[in-house]
Parts: sequence; C-alpha cells; structure tokens
Amino acid sequence: VAMETVSLEHQIQSVQRHIAFLKKEQMELLHDLHLEILRLQKHCSELTHDLEIKELEARQQDVLDRELEEKCRAMEAQLQEKEKDNLELRKELRHKETLVAALRSSLRNKERRFLEELKRRSHRVTILDTELQKQTEAAA
Repeated sequence: VAMETVSLEHQIQSVQRHIAFLKKEQMELLHDLHLEILRLQKHCSELTHDLEIKELEARQQDVLDRELEEKCRAMEAQLQEKEKDNLELRKELRHKETLVAALRSSLRNKERRFLEELKRRSHRVTILDTELQKQTEAAA
C-alpha cells in the first residue's frame, strides 16, 4: 500500500505540475490574446479615424464639386447671355452695314448729279460769258 501511495503521490504531483504548466500556458495565452485585442482595438481606432477623415474629405470635395458646378452653370448662363448679345450686335451691325451701303450709294448718286449739274452750269456760264463778250464787242 505504501508503494501505491508513493506512486499515487507521484501521479498527483505530476498532475499538479501539468495543471500548473497548463495554468501558466493559459495565462500566457490570455496575456497574448489581451495584447492582440489591444493591438486590434488600436488598429480599429486608427482605421475608424482614417475613415472619418476620408469621409470628411469626401464631403468637402462634394461641397467643392457643387460649388464648381454652380459656378460652371453661372458661367454657362453668362456665356449664353453674351452669345445672345453678340447675335443681337451682329444683327445690328449687318443692319448698319446695309444702311451704310445704302447711304454710300445715295451719296454717289448725289455726287454724280452734283457733278452733272456743275458741268451743266459751267457750260451755261461759258455760253453766257461768250454771249457777254459778243455783246461787249458789239456795244464797243
């Protein structure tokens, strides 16, 4: 019985050593798991922060995009207005060019008539001057 008691005590001690070893391994594993959880939490926080920054940047970019679109629409409206004004000015210019052409034609006609009248009167003056000279010679 003493042998069995010693063998039993050895087994108990062996089991206790195994239990202590397993407890130690379990504590180390729990410690490593705890460190890994902390590392993952930190990484998750960093990713969340990065995501929040990217979302903020995306919202800011959306605001900038909307502002640029509004400016673009305003500029397009101004461009259309300027094109409309240009069209009106071109119409007015064509109308005035037509008037200028008509006035030039009228002026050439008046100038031609004036020159014809001037030539006719010059001829009449020459005839009257000749008659005056004849009358002056006859009177003398």
